[in-house]
Amino acid sequence: MAVTVRPINLPAPVPLRIVRLTGRPSTMGRMWPDPPNASRPPRTPTRPDRLRSLAIETSGRIGSVALGRGPEVLEAEAFSTTHRHAVELLPTVVRICAAREVAPDAIDEVYVSGGPGSFTGLRVGVTFARALAFACGVKIVRVPTLDVIAQNALDVTDPPEALAVILDAKRKRIFAAAFALTDDGYARAQEPAELDPDGFFAALPAGCRAIGEGILHHQEAVARARLGVLPESLNRARAEVVHRLGYRLARQGRFDDPACLVPIYVRRPQAEEVWEARHGRSDADR
Repeated sequence: MAVTVRPINLPAPVPLRIVRLTGRPSTMGRMWPDPPNASRPPRTPTRPDRLRSLAIETSGRIGSVALGRGPEVLEAEAFSTTHRHAVELLPTVVRICAAREVAPDAIDEVYVSGGPGSFTGLRVGVTFARALAFACGVKIVRVPTLDVIAQNALDVTDPPEALAVILDAKRKRIFAAAFALTDDGYARAQEPAELDPDGFFAALPAGCRAIGEGILHHQEAVARARLGVLPESLNRARAEVVHRLGYRLARQGRFDDPACLVPIYVRRPQAEEVWEARHGRSDADR
């Protein structure tokens, strides 16, 4: 039996476009820029006191973002749920930008909490910052998370001279660093490291106080060391402090290359360790 093949007239292909998020159409227009191209003109330098900046904190249980102009924080908002940073980050950024009628492609600098902390949360924040850098040409500053938490101790009536910031690293270990009080806030006395809590606490100077979400996970070790702790309300890293430290680092020219930017993991993510255990070697050993 003969089969007749009839031509089918297909519509012309539609070019792919980036979805645009709209804020207040009458004043903001589009809320997300087109991808960069060769015709994009270079950014005009902005005075430090006028530049727009975005601070991102996704290292802990509760994330937050802050929008600033110069050294001032204009808007800040914490996420409404815990451990859902990938879901809440973009809508929260859009919301605080819309509140101040600032389009994301008008942002000049991004300050991102870089770790140590939740591996997944850190990747969410750093990936978002890199996307803004590639799409909009913003500059990035990675701010160490333990430095951010340490500055919370300035909120107490009598800030301690010596401070220990503690995060839970699981496996009965901690991510920690010691800090000393200076005229500019708390300065790190050592690099963040994965440590045994008893050994770290034993090496702290007399009168040292502790801060950070790791305290709740290592209460027995804290009690054995008779280590004083600051109020639990100060344990969380906040985007407002990320902004303060990030702005200071930016004025010192300490920007990070978005192509090379990675979180401060301190140790490798568990997924990499599991892969190596199953395959017997790491990518670096190939």
